[in-house]
Parts: sequence; structure tokens; C-alpha cells
Amino acid sequence: MNKFEIGDKVSVLDEAMDGIVVAIKGSEVTIETEDQFTMTYGAHELVKVNHGGNLNYFVRSEAMDKKAIDTQLSRSQMELKKKMEKVERGVPEFDLHIEKLVKNKNGLTNFDILTLQLETAKRHVEFAIKNRIPKIVFIHGVGEGVLKTELDYMLKNYEMISFQDANYQKYGLGATEIYFRQNVR
Repeated sequence: MNKFEIGDKVSVLDEAMDGIVVAIKGSEVTIETEDQFTMTYGAHELVKVNHGGNLNYFVRSEAMDKKAIDTQLSRSQMELKKKMEKVERGVPEFDLHIEKLVKNKNGLTNFDILTLQLETAKRHVEFAIKNRIPKIVFIHGVGEGVLKTELDYMLKNYEMISFQDANYQKYGLGATEIYFRQNVR
């Protein structure tokens, strides 16, 4: 089993995603992705990316310095940050094509592929609910429509979710937009 340390660069096994370890709690490892998202995975879902001795230390220390700089903002930077937070940020998009989820699909049956795609979608939905993300997009492609049908069935089980085909000009018919109705605390 991999032992992770804060600052280690890791890759997620079933997703095309890399990040830096920022917290470890038992067997759960929290990473910060290259897009500045914080995500938590089981240690069994991650693999350490080997950079070699000195380079690994350099990457780790660079990540720690970056965090220290981010927390020490001047007053004008704080005001700018507040203004930027009000501007709608890009909507997280998740590509469910199997080529984006695994490096090698050889040996996977159609059932295995569909199960992996749906488990990935469910994990992203649960993450969005937990972190109060208002909207996400799943890119599923057109194909024969099996994944879209199964995705629709899965999403109907959530009371706080509404969904529709995503922007046709941007995605064609191959994406679904999910909205999360959240209770105000």
C-alpha cells in the first residue's frame, strides 16, 4: 500500500486527474488538483507519481510555499478576490468517455465500462452535493444512448437535482447539465 505524505504528487486511478496531497485522515487522502479543486479519495484510489529524490522534495516544497503565499493577501488583493468570487466561475465538466477514465480499457466488458462510468458520475454528484457546487456538466457522448439513459435513471433518484441536455452549441447532444437545489443554511 502506498504511504502518502502532504505535498506528494499523485494520480487518481480511474480518472485522468493529478494533484498534490494536502491532507491525510486515516485512509482518506485529500488532494488539490491542478485546477485548484480540493477532492478526497480513498488511499486505494490514488497512486504516487515518482519524481525522484531531490525533484520530489522540490515539488513538495513548491506546493507548500504556494499555500503560504495564498494565505497572505494584501487588502487590495482581498477586495479583488471578493469581486472575482462574485463573477460566475466556469462550470465543472466531467468527461465520462471510458478513454478519459482509464489508461487501458482492454479486458473490460461493456458492463464493466458502464459500471465504471456510472460510479464515476455518482462520485462527482455526491462531491457536488457535499461541497454545495450549484451546477456540473457530464459529457457522455451520443453513441447508442445507453450511458445517457442510465445517467438519467441515476439522477432521478436524487430529490435535490434537476437536469437537462447541456448547451447544444457547446456540446451537441452529448452532454447533460445537472443543477443542485441546495437548502440555505
